[in-house]
Amino acid sequence: MAKVGIVMGSDSDLGIMSKAAQVLEELGVEYEMTIISAHRMPDIFFDYAKGAEAKGFKVIIAGAGGAAHLPGMCAALFPMPVIGVPIKSKGLEGVDSLYSIVSMPSGVPVATVAVDGAKNAGILAAQILATSDPELLERVKSFRERQSKSVQAKKEKIENVGYQAYMKSM
Repeated sequence: MAKVGIVMGSDSDLGIMSKAAQVLEELGVEYEMTIISAHRMPDIFFDYAKGAEAKGFKVIIAGAGGAAHLPGMCAALFPMPVIGVPIKSKGLEGVDSLYSIVSMPSGVPVATVAVDGAKNAGILAAQILATSDPELLERVKSFRERQSKSVQAKKEKIENVGYQAYMKSM
């Protein structure tokens, strides 16, 4: 089975990046999650990114804050799709991370989601894999249908009980 690699530079990113893992689990996609700093562990990082294809990874989701080099370095070494997740930083609210990840040079693309958008990264990784996996495609379609039904149920509740009562029930 195709796997997704989830990598981040620090355990402080785990709360955000775990959202990618949660959605992949819900969709039945195998993944491996690890922490590797491209700056503080360059040899280990290089081995990870160069060996990801041999481990069966078809997509890497890389989360990074600040200078956010991890996604771009993954893309430079891994020949398949890389999805970058800019992590919100204290000083610049994640804008630094976002700009770093979306500013890749020509020829080294990184698909980039919103700041702290790991859930969307997980969904996008599953959608990429679903292009060649009909069973996964059906699970993605079902996931999207559940999302629609959830929003519809909230809409109906607001209409039935009113905005104030709805807010109190949250």
